[in-house]
Amino acid sequence: MIHKMEKKFLVSFLLAVSVLFLAATVSATNFATITNVEVDGVDWNSNPAIVVGDSVTIRVDFNSFVSASDVTVEVELESDKKDVRLETRPFDVETGQTYTRSLRLEVPFDLKDTLSEFVTLTVEISGDGFKTTEFRELRLQRTAFDASIKAISVPQRVGAGETFPVDVVLKNIGYNDLDDLLVTASMPALGLERTAFFGDIVALECDDKASSVENYGVEGLTRKCDEDDQDTVAGRVFLQLPWDVAAGVYALEVTVENDDTSSSKIVQVAVENAFSSGNFIVSGNQLLIVNPTNQVVVYRVVPESTGAVSVSVSDSLVAVPAGSSKTVLVDATSNVAGTQTFAVNIFSADGSLLERVEFATSGNGKDSGAASSIVVLTVILAIIFIVLLIVLIVLIGKKPEKEEFGESYY
Repeated sequence: MIHKMEKKFLVSFLLAVSVLFLAATVSATNFATITNVEVDGVDWNSNPAIVVGDSVTIRVDFNSFVSASDVTVEVELESDKKDVRLETRPFDVETGQTYTRSLRLEVPFDLKDTLSEFVTLTVEISGDGFKTTEFRELRLQRTAFDASIKAISVPQRVGAGETFPVDVVLKNIGYNDLDDLLVTASMPALGLERTAFFGDIVALECDDKASSVENYGVEGLTRKCDEDDQDTVAGRVFLQLPWDVAAGVYALEVTVENDDTSSSKIVQVAVENAFSSGNFIVSGNQLLIVNPTNQVVVYRVVPESTGAVSVSVSDSLVAVPAGSSKTVLVDATSNVAGTQTFAVNIFSADGSLLERVEFATSGNGKDSGAASSIVVLTVILAIIFIVLLIVLIVLIGKKPEKEEFGESYY
């Protein structure tokens, strides 16, 4: 008897749980009705297509069957390689009212081996334990023309005056083939730029025995297939640094372009220069001119004299052999007390000012020319005085001889 009562109670309990579960399911199903979903203004029932890299607006309209708090609208774009999900801030809804929410969704780049494919857009409205979900398939396509710079390779360090390679790898990630691609490598801070021709790149490599769907993922696409064509190419551009470049880190920009598209990427290049002080080095009253190039360089050295300093140089025209150096002596005199600064200008053979280097000299406040004359005169007078003194000593030391007189008879 007791066993039958327990069995009857168990059956009643299970029936009650089932009724509650069904009620919850009905409530969840009847939480809201999604009346409209638009993708960039196109009804999602009208097979809208989206493009990788674009930002699309998803608008959701729905009617609420209940009053609830902390309600959110979530949209998710699902593909084989990557999913993107966005959710609104929580809000409140009331029974029988209509609501609209919009979300801006970034379309991911994930079409590597096909021109287009289907992705799933899911819309979910949830809150207070209720949930309503719907989904549709959208067509995802590559952008029309797009050359991606996959890699840029440069030496870790480059010396001044060196010619160095810039290796570039390009991949066509667009819907169409790319023709006549040009790649430009430049270092704007140094005024360097060089362009190379990279030719054509197809959107996808193909098999001439396969169908359009097998080759491109698109039914009925008419496109010439050549098995020798490639969707990825590598090439090289050479740049030469100037000999007088200052050591440091410089931006190197690579740009790929044709009539349909243009894209760029920047990397950093470390530049070394053994002559960190430049090609013109001051040491005391000497000007060291260095020529690190592989050819003879001619310079014109012009001093700047001032009212306080008189300046001259040992060589006004200097020819420095390749990979060598020369020293120019700088002579300066000043009649003004204290340290005086002056400059020496270095010009190229064509008359362009290359460098203005500064020197310093000390003056004693006296006219250096007059002082020099006084010193010379003093030395001469001293020498004359010493000679006369010697003569006088000799004369004094010499005794006069006595004269002997004979007798005279008249």
